[in-house]
Amino acid sequence: MAPPGLTPDMSTLAAPQAPPTPRPTLSAVVRQVAVSLLVACIIPVALFYAAFVTVGVGAAMGVALAWSYGAIAWRKWTGRRTSGLLLLTALVLTGRTLIASLADSTFFYFFQPIISDGVVGTAFLLSLISARPIVARLAGDFYPMDHEISLRPGIVQLFRQLTMFWAALCIGKAVVMGWLLFSQPLESFVRIQTVATPTANILAAAATIAAAALVGRKEGLLAPRRPAGALVL
Repeated sequence: MAPPGLTPDMSTLAAPQAPPTPRPTLSAVVRQVAVSLLVACIIPVALFYAAFVTVGVGAAMGVALAWSYGAIAWRKWTGRRTSGLLLLTALVLTGRTLIASLADSTFFYFFQPIISDGVVGTAFLLSLISARPIVARLAGDFYPMDHEISLRPGIVQLFRQLTMFWAALCIGKAVVMGWLLFSQPLESFVRIQTVATPTANILAAAATIAAAALVGRKEGLLAPRRPAGALVL
């Protein structure tokens, strides 16, 4: 028994708490988003168009699909996390290629992403019924989320607003691209799609980052900017 007055305070014996997760800077988040978009969206589209104009549509489908699965295999082999965006791209490309091959029609290859955009946009809208809309499920690809952060009112509202934004974008793309597919020659449609789709995605990503950065700074979720000329080791 400890002498009187020397009884240990049990609160001081509690297990030490884990240190808080380091907050990334805005530039780090932007780089992460840029890399994800580049690998999952921009490079496959560029490879597809290059193969389409030089070899043909069949080879173009194979090249885009090979890039997506190669990127997944590379990240797994190097021990890096595979983003949900890259997995979704690979899944969509697989479905497009299989259906186009089975139907022996390239029209279905270009019609499917229009249907996919409509389905994805509808899925975004329906996810608003749940406690975790789709943007909340994908946020961990770009920022180290935890349960406490995800429940903050400002973050919950942000996720819901961004989910509605991406739902409107996907449905809008489906309508416009559907009209172009049925009104333009295939070669013209491919040229327009090759430029318009990545451009729309990049602009939407920029708007998403701007909105998230505004909320993130209010919530104290972004590390302060490094002073100009600071040495980074």
